[in-house]
Parts: sequence; C-alpha cells; structure tokens
Amino acid sequence: MSDESYRKLAKTLDTLPNGFPATDDGLEIRVLKKVFSPEEAELFCDLKLSFETPVQIAERTGRPLEGLDEMLTSMWREKGQIAGAELGPTRIFKMVPWIIGIWEFQIDRMDEEFARMGNEYYQHFGREFFARGPSVMRTIPIEQDVTPTQQTMLYDRVSGVIEAGQSFAVNDCICKKEKRLLGHECDNPIEVCLAIAPLPGLFEKQPWGRPISKQEAYDVLDKAEEAGLVHMTSNVEAGHSFICNCCGCCCAVLTGINQLGMSDVVNADFYSEIDGELCTLCGNCMENVCHVNAISEGETTVEVDRKLCIGCGVCLDTCMLEAIELKRKPAAERIASPPNDDAWVEERGRLRGVDYSAYK
Repeated sequence: MSDESYRKLAKTLDTLPNGFPATDDGLEIRVLKKVFSPEEAELFCDLKLSFETPVQIAERTGRPLEGLDEMLTSMWREKGQIAGAELGPTRIFKMVPWIIGIWEFQIDRMDEEFARMGNEYYQHFGREFFARGPSVMRTIPIEQDVTPTQQTMLYDRVSGVIEAGQSFAVNDCICKKEKRLLGHECDNPIEVCLAIAPLPGLFEKQPWGRPISKQEAYDVLDKAEEAGLVHMTSNVEAGHSFICNCCGCCCAVLTGINQLGMSDVVNADFYSEIDGELCTLCGNCMENVCHVNAISEGETTVEVDRKLCIGCGVCLDTCMLEAIELKRKPAAERIASPPNDDAWVEERGRLRGVDYSAYK
C-alpha cells in the first residue's frame, strides 16, 4: 500500500508540466519516501495547482474536514511539501512541482543522505527538464553593465524586479547547501536566494526564508555582484517571484550547461563581446570568472563563444582595460519569454505533451 501511494505521487508529479521522470532502479520513489509519508502522498495527489481552502478541498474530494487544515498546515509549514498562505483567519493550499517547488522547500530538512539522493536523481531529472522549452530561467545582467542607450524590459533590470515587489525574503541557496553536504563547498556566499512578492508582509508567516526589507534585498544583490555571481529569475515577462544568485559549480541550472551539456537552458537577451584592439590577453576574464566557460584564448585576443554566453555581465568587471562590452542580441536571436507563470506552465505542458487539466 505504501509503495502504491508513492507511485501515484510520482505519476502525479510527472503529469505536471515540470515533470518527474521515472528511473530504472526506482530512485524517484526512494526520494519521495524521504519527503512524504504515504498519507501525505495521497493528500498531495488530491490537491490542485490553484489555491483552495480546506473546506473547498474536502467538498471536492470527499475527504473528512476534521483534521484536514492541521495536516495541510503541517505539510506546508513543517515539511515543505506544498505551498500555503494565510488570508486573515483562512489558510489556502496548493500542490507544487518537484522543481521549482518541493525540492527547494526541503532546504531546512536536507541532510547528507537526501543531498546524495537528490544529486543522483538530478542526472535523470535534469536531462528531461532542460531538454524542452521554454527555458526555466533567464539571466538579468548586472545593471551597471547595460548602457543607457540599450532599451531594456523590466526583466532585464534587476532593480525593476525588486521595485515591482512589496515583500522580500532571503534564504540559503539549496544548490550550494547540497554541494556543501556532499563535500564540494565553494567559497561563494550562500545566503543569496531572494524571494519577492507583490503584497506587503507576505513572508512574515511563510516557512521559507528570512523576511528582509527592500534595502536589504539590494544589499544581497550587491553582495552577490561582489562575489561575481550570476543574477537569474524566472523566464517570464512579469510576475517574478525570485532572484537566484548563482555560480557555475553549484547551481542546478548552470550545471545543466556545464555538466549535462544541455543547450538553451537559460534565456538571455545579451552577450559579451571582446574588443580585439583593446584586449592584451591578460587572462583575467578567463580565470574562474565565466560560470559557463564561454571565454577562451584565441590567437590574438580572448574570444567569447556566443552559443555558451548567457549575457550575465560578470566578466566585464574583471577587465581593467574595458575591452569587454555587453551587447543586446539582434531581434532575430532573442527568444520572447512567456508573459507570466501560467503561460510558462501551459507552454511547458504543451511541449511535454502532458494533460494536467485535472490539476488546474
């Protein structure tokens, strides 16, 4: 009975647009057992991708209302299995995908065993997750590297994403924590994951993250830029709810490029270009700077691989001669982001060929 509950949960997660692929040895089931009890797995499968109250869930599913609010609240606040929110005296809940969702919510419960299992499952999940569009993330270039003459959208300006929010929280990066637990710690700051919400006070009652002010959010970005990290957010035009500050050695998205050899993982409107007349081949920009190994030494100058460059702008700050410039891609090369999260999910579901209408 227990394994049947987990197989049902795995099928449900794989029906969602983000996916949850099966493995030959059942690793995905062992991962779910680490996070869910059989009863929690069954309840998760009765939820939807849209928020509902416990009363609505009970009426729709036929579940007893008694104890339902308490169990859902535990799955949200204590175990990071679902999403929840409080609207006055009323709590609302919804299911979330494995990534981005359940995995990230496990940061306070992650131990070495779970990190090892997650890293192993990533080899299966990542290949499928990154194989289909739309890209899950888009880079936001360091703002000072974008010249005033270049027309930019809100998502091209990290300040635009911050200014659109009214609540902010920061937490440790789960990718960096996973690597630390596996003995592959890097020197980059770990408390750099930002969450953003359009309503005031939202993170005061959320289990994820430490509530911070807008100025503190900008301070986190400054710290990330000083460390040479890459700003990334969701690949949508509006409604951004997070800014990740990433390194190529830990980030699950960037390692999709570096370790899995996947292409089109990150959407970017910019690219770096080297001025061969100014470049002296000093090597500063090639030494542990580019997080996707897009910079290499040519015969007479440093060269940027346009297919690999993600337009983050990190390399510009290392060039003392200002021989690197961030340029906007021609319109024909830019890939439009879906307008919002719902549109992204719809497009991902269409490209994966999954019918997730039962969970809308």
